[in-house]
Amino acid sequence: MPMTRAAEKKAAARSDDSKDESKSAGSKHEIEDEKSSEPKRVKIEDDHVHQAIEDKIPSPTEAYGNGHAILQPKSEPTIIKEENRDIEGQDRKRGTAEKQGERQGAVPSNILEKGIIYFFFRGRVGIDEPSDINEIKRSYMILRPLDKDARLSDGALQDAANIRLVAVPKKVLPRSGRERWIAFVEKSGVSLETIKNEFLPSSDYETKTAGTRHNPAATPAAEGIYAITTTGRESHLAYIITLPSELGEVQTELGLRKRGSFIISTRNPKYEAPRGVALPKSPDYPKNVQEEFRALRWMPSQPRHLDFVNTQFLLIGESSGIAKATELQKEDEVEDRETPREELEKLEDEDTHRMEALKGNDSVAIFADLGAFAKDYPKLETTF
Repeated sequence: MPMTRAAEKKAAARSDDSKDESKSAGSKHEIEDEKSSEPKRVKIEDDHVHQAIEDKIPSPTEAYGNGHAILQPKSEPTIIKEENRDIEGQDRKRGTAEKQGERQGAVPSNILEKGIIYFFFRGRVGIDEPSDINEIKRSYMILRPLDKDARLSDGALQDAANIRLVAVPKKVLPRSGRERWIAFVEKSGVSLETIKNEFLPSSDYETKTAGTRHNPAATPAAEGIYAITTTGRESHLAYIITLPSELGEVQTELGLRKRGSFIISTRNPKYEAPRGVALPKSPDYPKNVQEEFRALRWMPSQPRHLDFVNTQFLLIGESSGIAKATELQKEDEVEDRETPREELEKLEDEDTHRMEALKGNDSVAIFADLGAFAKDYPKLETTF
């Protein structure tokens, strides 16, 4: 029978933390031990690692030092990767389903970024169709930023080569403040072609001891819209699920809600990483970004942080859904702007109609939006 999140916690509690042997990340960001052929053993080791991490990860109150909000610099050069420019050197392309400027002046100031989000997971080595949460190796979020003042119209988004792939090694997403762990940016500023060729497919590789090993293809779990917001002291990643219309066992076990959010905090790479989550290489922040941290170990995440591969950021669950993440700020009350919640709900409604226009079932719509054919990959399922 599938283990519930509660059962997983009980199992972890019975583990002997004194025997923890945390693993460092491998050459391909593998925080988990992939060499074991025993899923249950790997799971227990993984829980030990994250228990050690959680012992050293600060609470939201502890993370930001003296308690003063960290403000964005008033003027900062925009860094646009070459992949995000067209052949004439113009700025980032926009999709045909994205109408720029049509929400000009209406979007609340504390929405730092909005866009489309996809949730995927990948089974453990050799397991193409996981039968429960224990057979999942890792979860992922794909973020496709939109112009802040844009609205969505019908059809798939044109490739703007601005996609980020975020890995969640813990497998499930945090749902309360007691659950907090680190995710990292695996790819940033990439195209649909890169996602299709380097992330979605299955792959085989050779090992000296076990022969040929099989990495299963990525499996979709949900699609929706997101916003990165600031409430002054904290940053939040809020999302609303569009597909599937009703969340099932798979989505629930992964920690998804119809409307959910996380507090997100970026780790200062100048300090040593918590035991068990060090990556082979630190993010290559330019001087102006690195200076934002001052002497702090963590700071409220900014969208620009996620534009760098190997950025590590803390995900802290919020049991209140999107309520705290979408609080209206005082400056927006004065300007009589819409609330962040209203903006997300408008984007959700637009995305619902947009995905319906792609036709087909949920899997067909999601893969079509990613420029791939659903028949080549696992289907979106609501039950294991």
